[in-house]
Amino acid sequence: MTITELLHEAGRRLRKGGSPSPSLDAEVLLARCLGVERIDLYARADLAVEPDQRNRYLDAVARRVKGEPVAYIVGKKEFWSLELAVTADTLIPRPDTETVVEEAIRLMKRGFPRGGSILDVGTGSGAIAVALASELEETTITASDISERALLLARENAIATGTAGRIFFVCTDLFESLTEKFVMIVSNPPYIAEEAYRILPPGVRCFEPEKALIAGPRGTEFHGRLIEGAPSRLCDNGWLVMEIGDGQWNEVESMFQNDHRWDCIHVVRDLAGNDRVAAARRRS
Repeated sequence: MTITELLHEAGRRLRKGGSPSPSLDAEVLLARCLGVERIDLYARADLAVEPDQRNRYLDAVARRVKGEPVAYIVGKKEFWSLELAVTADTLIPRPDTETVVEEAIRLMKRGFPRGGSILDVGTGSGAIAVALASELEETTITASDISERALLLARENAIATGTAGRIFFVCTDLFESLTEKFVMIVSNPPYIAEEAYRILPPGVRCFEPEKALIAGPRGTEFHGRLIEGAPSRLCDNGWLVMEIGDGQWNEVESMFQNDHRWDCIHVVRDLAGNDRVAAARRRS
């Protein structure tokens, strides 16, 4: 079979299986199997594909038809223009989370232009930590996670992106075992409510780690823990920057307002116009 014929067959199977983007999925999976860029597929459209490559590709297509995310199948996901390794031990980095990185960089450049030390709580694949390290050259980052396997992946991504020299990895739950003071704490915590989790798309619910998604009956359990515990680990005028879910800003804002250790409380919207990042400064 040629590349064109394989793409046609894969697209047919993916459409039948309910993929929301069958053509894109078919191209991404084939490019990965052949070790080429997507754009190269059409320059080689009439090239015959070796049987072992064809079989490997159709196996990957079958996994996608069953709902497995493309990022897990190919083992890669782009975030902040960086190609990161991903596994089923961590969430797949999403574009919305880049809003956390953007706001963290803005606040660092405004308040701490000479750099400082940042804590990334629940680093997962290391996406936020690696992105910040790639942009803030005078800054060191402590990336923490309760999962040793996630930390191994995060370290792999730091090495691959050339940022490992300024990122330190710690296995801990939130702030336990941490004694250092930081100028900023960032986090993309779990924020899916228990009831909402039950109706998530199967590609999320059946494949991504449940513990990295669910945060109690309202989805704000970890935000509350971060707001309560972060002041003890922040320097004066240090910032807490957290991703939030749709419809959670009012509750998270109230949590900040009811704790008089915080000021400069604000929300940042993502590119779709949704409230995405909650941030506040520790009072001096």
